[in-house]
Amino acid sequence: MTDERVEVLVVCTANQCRSPLGAAAFLGRAADLGLAVDARSSGIQAGPGLPATPATIDAGRRIGWDLSAHRSTPLAVDAIRKADLVIGLERRHVQEIVLADPAAFTKTFTLKELVRRGGEAGGREPGEAVATWLGRLHSGRRAQDLIGLSSDDDVTDPTGSNAVDHRGTAEEIDALVRTVLDLMFPDGSA
Repeated sequence: MTDERVEVLVVCTANQCRSPLGAAAFLGRAADLGLAVDARSSGIQAGPGLPATPATIDAGRRIGWDLSAHRSTPLAVDAIRKADLVIGLERRHVQEIVLADPAAFTKTFTLKELVRRGGEAGGREPGEAVATWLGRLHSGRRAQDLIGLSSDDDVTDPTGSNAVDHRGTAEEIDALVRTVLDLMFPDGSA
């Protein structure tokens, strides 16, 4: 494995629920495993400086993540460019990220798409750079594939929905992030 530090940007809509949970999952699980991963979050429609929702804070706390200090951040092109991996929680988020920075397409996936493509292409090889691995996962994707509103790769937003609960969303994100980290660091080390 390379000893590079991996910068992850997790993006949702308001940056008050799913993306803070995603960033917390990456930070928490990477710390538990001693992996060189930094994670931040932002939102495509985020108002600056808003806290995570109370239900999100509670769901994170149940897993062991403290989101009480979280403050929302609007998506910025600089943050996209700085990240090695950009994850949208919905296909719509990937669309907005790629519109903001078309060069980011090769490193931008929904969380579920990343897990699916990683399972198909395989984990990162020993000594393989993250960008090279993501390039393998990106192989065969076309910008035209982003057109449309398929929700197959979306992590459903629990905010304002009685059909989805925050705890279930946090658990789903945690499981997906664990899989991504297993694929990105298959030998368990940075």
